[in-house]
Order: sequence, then structure tokens, then C-alpha cells
Amino acid sequence: MSSTNYKMVFLGETAVGKSSLVIRFVKGEFSPTQEPTVGAAFLAKKITIKNINYKLQIWDTAGQERYHSLAPMYYRGAHVAFVVYDITSPDTFENSKKWIKELKKLGDPNVHIVLVGNKIDLVQERMLKKEFCKSYADKNGLAFFETSAKTSENVDQLFLTTTELFSKTKKQKHKKNQFSQTDEEDSFFLSSAIKNDQSGCC
Repeated sequence: MSSTNYKMVFLGETAVGKSSLVIRFVKGEFSPTQEPTVGAAFLAKKITIKNINYKLQIWDTAGQERYHSLAPMYYRGAHVAFVVYDITSPDTFENSKKWIKELKKLGDPNVHIVLVGNKIDLVQERMLKKEFCKSYADKNGLAFFETSAKTSENVDQLFLTTTELFSKTKKQKHKKNQFSQTDEEDSFFLSSAIKNDQSGCC
């Protein structure tokens, strides 16, 4: 059976848990000693939502500053961009704002950006309130999730909900474009009819 392909990219500072989230979703595994990504890693997973098949092509980018210049190669053409921060580290949240600004400036104009606060299992170490981060996401038109790659909390939901929402948004835009095109055609035919009618007058 055919499937709809969606390109997804993970961005964010090093050690926020980007790789752990991807591996938890794709393989159902978690390693507390996950090695930092070098350059970028690619994983894919097929899912089915409401009898529709999707193939998620997931790019996990390195968070180290020396690899930042390579990021555009991976987020270019992405349908969804997950920008991840660590809820125990305010600096990583500030860094996520830079990624979001860059995506809006250089990424695909239709890219669906999702702000993700990871490591919610570290309850005692939390330094960023959920309400504060969600407020920022809402003001900037971003989707928002909090997750734990360690316990798997909200990880599947992150991917499944985002895929479904993006798919709906894409269909709505397609319908809107079709209606817009039909309106333009109707306007053209109406204009032509008026001109032809006027040309027959004496």
C-alpha cells in the first residue's frame, strides 16, 4: 500500500534529548549514555492513523555549535521541525528561540514548527514552567509538547498528533487553494461573458 511521506527534522542544543526522543519512538529504546550525534542521523518509521499510511523520514541533527552551519541542509524542505529544549536548562530554551527564528527566516514557509520540552521525568530539577513555555509557543504560532524520552511519556503522542494535525492542515490549505483557483476561473469567465455581451451592442 502507498504511503504519504513526511520529512521531519529535530533541532536544538546538544544534550537536550533529540536523539533519545527519535530512538524511543522508532525503536522503543532508551540509553542513559546516548552518544552525541555527529553531523546528522537518519531514521524512518511507518505509521497508520485512521487507515492512512504515513512514512516519517526523521533527521536528527547534531546540537554542537560547530555543526550549526550544516543544519539548513537538513531542515530545507522539511514538513515538520521539532525544536527541543531541556526543561531543567533555561539556556536551552533561549537557544530554541534562535532555532525558531532561523526556521521562520530560512526554512520552508509552510513548515510546521513544534516546540518540545524534554526530560519531564526530572521533576525536582525542573527550572522552566510548562505554562511559561506554552505561552511563548502560543504567541509564536507553534505547537507545543512536553515529553520524557526516558519514560516514553508523550513521545508517541508527539509524533502521531503532529502527523495528524499537519496532514489536516495540508488538506485544508489544498482545498483553500482549489476554491481560490475556482473563484479566479469564475471571475475570468464572468468578465469574458460581460465583454462579449457588450461587444454585441450597437
